[in-house]
Amino acid sequence: MQLRFSPSMRSITISSTNGFLDLMKIKVAARYISYRTFFHFVLFAAILLPFFFIPAAMVTLERINANKCSSLECLTGRRWGPRFLGGADDSTRLVSELYKVLDQVNMEEIPDGRKTPESFNELLSDMKNNQYDAKTFAIKLKSTIENLDREIRKSRLAEQMHKHFAASAIPKGIHCLSLRLTDEYSSNARARKQLPPPELLTLLSNNFHHHFVLATDNILAASVVVNSILKSSSKPEKIVFHVITDKKTYAGMHAWFALNSVSPAIIEVKGVHQFDWLTRENVPVLEAIESHNVVRNHYHGDHVRGANLSDTPRLFASKLQARSPKYISILNHLRIYLPELFPNLNKVVFLDDDVVIQRDLTPLWDIDLGGKVNGAVETCRGEDGWVMSKRFRTYFNFSHPLIAKNLDPDECAWAYGMNIFDLAAWRKTNIRDTYHHWLKENLKSNLTMWKLGTLPPALISFRGNVHPIDPSWHMLGLGYQEKTNIKSVKKAAVIHYNGQSKPWLEIAFKHLQPFWTKHVNYTNDFIRNCHIMEPEYQQTDG
Repeated sequence: MQLRFSPSMRSITISSTNGFLDLMKIKVAARYISYRTFFHFVLFAAILLPFFFIPAAMVTLERINANKCSSLECLTGRRWGPRFLGGADDSTRLVSELYKVLDQVNMEEIPDGRKTPESFNELLSDMKNNQYDAKTFAIKLKSTIENLDREIRKSRLAEQMHKHFAASAIPKGIHCLSLRLTDEYSSNARARKQLPPPELLTLLSNNFHHHFVLATDNILAASVVVNSILKSSSKPEKIVFHVITDKKTYAGMHAWFALNSVSPAIIEVKGVHQFDWLTRENVPVLEAIESHNVVRNHYHGDHVRGANLSDTPRLFASKLQARSPKYISILNHLRIYLPELFPNLNKVVFLDDDVVIQRDLTPLWDIDLGGKVNGAVETCRGEDGWVMSKRFRTYFNFSHPLIAKNLDPDECAWAYGMNIFDLAAWRKTNIRDTYHHWLKENLKSNLTMWKLGTLPPALISFRGNVHPIDPSWHMLGLGYQEKTNIKSVKKAAVIHYNGQSKPWLEIAFKHLQPFWTKHVNYTNDFIRNCHIMEPEYQQTDG
C-alpha cells in the first residue's frame, strides 16, 4: 500500500501495491494545513487501517493457500463477509446442511439386520474407509446411537434385576447369625431364659409405659432398632419392646435378646405361632394369598419375563420391588391385627425393621390424634420430589372400575414404617374387615387393582382415620434415593431405609450406611464368628 501527498498538500492518494484496489483520493481544501492537523490525521489512519487490512490479508492468504478463491474474492468475499460485508459463511452453511440431513434421517426407520458399528472408533474407521456421503453417515450414526442406547438399557435393567435378587436374598452372615443363635438356644439355658422375667410380666400390658412393636425375621436388624431406641431415649425405663417373628427365627431371636440385655427397658419375643388369635379361621384371606396360584406366580415366578426394554430403570425397579415375596409374608400383614394381638394396650408405635431411631420418641405418646387411629407422615409433599410425591395414583390402577369408582387419584398417601396406632380408637372401627374385603377383591381381579404389598389395602382401610404428623418424625427413601440430603437425615427422628438398598446389604448406599452400622455391636462374638464386618468407610456423625 502507498500513501502519497501532492506537493501542494491539496490531495492525498492511497493505492494498493498489487493494483487490486482503485486509487483512493482525498482532496483537501486549498488552505494551509498545520503540522499538528497532519500529525493527528496520520495517527488516526495508523490506528484505523490495521483493523481493516490485517484481517483482509489473513483471509487472502488462507484462501490463496486453499486454492478456493482469488485475492479479490478474499478481500471482498465470504469468509469475513458476514461480519463486515454481509456475505455467507461456508461453515455455517455446512452445519445447516448437516442439520437438514439429520432431521431427514431422524424421520426414517433403520432397517433391521443392518450392520451397525459397535463403537465410535469403529464408526470413524468405517467412514474413512468407505468415504460415506452425508446421508449415509447420518444413517450409520443413528443406528450406532440406537444400538448403544439399547445396550445401555439392557445393562440398566440387568442391574436392577441383580439388585432385586440381592435384596430378596438373605446375606450369608445374617443367615449364619440366625443358625448359631438357634443352636445356642437349644444348648444354653441362659439363651432360653424367660423374656421378660416373671416379675415384669404385668408391664407388658401397662398403658403407662411406651410400647414399641416390631415384626421381623432379621435378628441383626431388630438389634439395631432396639439399640437405636435405647440410645435415643430420655426414659428407657418406661420402654417395652414387643418383637414378633416367625416360627423358624423365634429361637434365634429369643436367644439374642436373652443374651444381650436391654435393661432398664423390658422386652418380649414371640413367634406368630404363639398368638392364639392368629388362626386360619381369623385370617382366611392371608391363607388365600399364600395359596392363590396367581399370587404365587406373581411373587415366585419368572421375574425376568416382566422385563420391558421400554421401561425406565426406576419403573422396572418398582415393578420388581412389587414382586418381593415379603409382601405375602404374614409378618408384613401383621400390623393390621394389632388390636387383637394386644387386647390390653391402648396405644403402640409400630416400627419396620429397616429403620433407625435418632431422637427421643417419648413425645409421640403426647400427640393428640384427634380421635383418629393412625398417626403417620404424609408422603405427597416435601422437598424430595421423588420420595415425597406419593398419591393414590402411585399405588392403584385407576383403569380398574372399582378403583376409579371408590378412590381419588389425587388423595395424599402416607407412610408405613413408623406409625402411632391408637388401638382403643381402632377397635371401634371396621378397618380390619375393610382390609380383608379389598384383599379379596384384588384376588378376584388377579392382582390388577394394585401390585405393591400391604400399603395399598391399608391406604383404603384407614381412609378417614389418619392423623398427619410432622415430617421430621419419619424420613423415608434411604433405600432407594441415593441423593438423600445428609443434613435432613441427621435432623430426622426416624430414618427409614425403605427400598432395595437395605443397610445390611452389599448394595447399600455407602454414604447412608453409617447411620445404621454405628448401632451394630461388631465386637459381639456371634457377629464376629459369622464374619459380619464393619464396612470400611469414614463414619458419618448422626
